[in-house]
Amino acid sequence: MDQNLTNMLIWLVVFFGIIYFIIIRPQNKQQKARREMLDSLRVKDKVITIGGIHGTITKVNEDTVIIKVADNVEIEFLRHAVQSIENRDYKEELGSGKGKKSKKVNKEKNDDADEDNNSNDED
Repeated sequence: MDQNLTNMLIWLVVFFGIIYFIIIRPQNKQQKARREMLDSLRVKDKVITIGGIHGTITKVNEDTVIIKVADNVEIEFLRHAVQSIENRDYKEELGSGKGKKSKKVNKEKNDDADEDNNSNDED
């Protein structure tokens, strides 16, 4: 009886190990890559949304991006709605450390723009 129980436990561990390496681990890698891509979004990136809309990012906010799709037409999307970046390879920039810096610079630019907008409202 102990032999059968031990055999069954070994097979269960092997089964869950295989499931982990075939399903769970690759999915975690994909999620990490997507998170890095979304964190590296910056102004002037040409992007495609999950709905298939092509455009250029004109402003990056904390949870949203504003994408210019035609002359005088800008649409605000959630960051998660961006499927891919077309004009640059964000992975190379993350490897060289530029991805984090550009996000900080974009945030500072957005803060400056918000201050300018607030000062115009006060006039």
